[in-house]
Amino acid sequence: MSGPHRKGGGAGGGSGRGGLHERVKTARRRTASSTRWLQRQLNDPYVRRAQAEGYRSRAAYKLIELDEKFGFLKKARAVVDLGITPGGWSQVVRKTNPRAHVVGIDLLACEPIEGVAILEMDFMDDTAPDALIEALGSVPDLVISDMAANTVGHPQTDHLRTIALAETAADFAVQTLRPGGAFVAKVFAGGADRELLTILKRNFATVKHAKPPASRKGSPELYVVAQGFKGREGDGASEDEMP
Repeated sequence: MSGPHRKGGGAGGGSGRGGLHERVKTARRRTASSTRWLQRQLNDPYVRRAQAEGYRSRAAYKLIELDEKFGFLKKARAVVDLGITPGGWSQVVRKTNPRAHVVGIDLLACEPIEGVAILEMDFMDDTAPDALIEALGSVPDLVISDMAANTVGHPQTDHLRTIALAETAADFAVQTLRPGGAFVAKVFAGGADRELLTILKRNFATVKHAKPPASRKGSPELYVVAQGFKGREGDGASEDEMP
């Protein structure tokens, strides 16, 4: 991916005991920002739910809620997870559709997930697309991406860097998806995603923005859900003809 990236919403951060307003004792060497982060984790019901249900991150519920609204997981048979670490989204795919073949890629190491092939490499590497397809064993019918560039605290810069990742992911989807397939990716609220939307609207039957309830209210993140891939010129297979 273009520089460091992250996948938000780790499930760690405490046992969740003490109710919604549990206090965090500030250690002498702990910074104010890390204390606020830990306080938020301890008081986050999605974090506690992820711990209880065995998901590696609260981000799992973003995908669950998006699927509840748009219904793209049940029929997915071959899935690529871009920016897989820590693995919550692939866990959701496997739990929702155990027969799906899944491959994920990330610069960061990801603990093994049953039924998921994991590539620890840069998605921006020229060899990554072919490596993903080879590991998957077929072309995908669903590409999901929760990639986001590490934030620098400047909203416009953070937005542009994450949109650049989303555009790269969209290009991969357009180049590899089966006809009828779907693409789901994180974007940030702002006006610089026009090019991304142009690409998606040209290649998919429907393109929608959504902010799932699990996405924190203060976060600028949105998700784009593109369904009904129209196929590339020369593609002979229709959705009904998929093996």
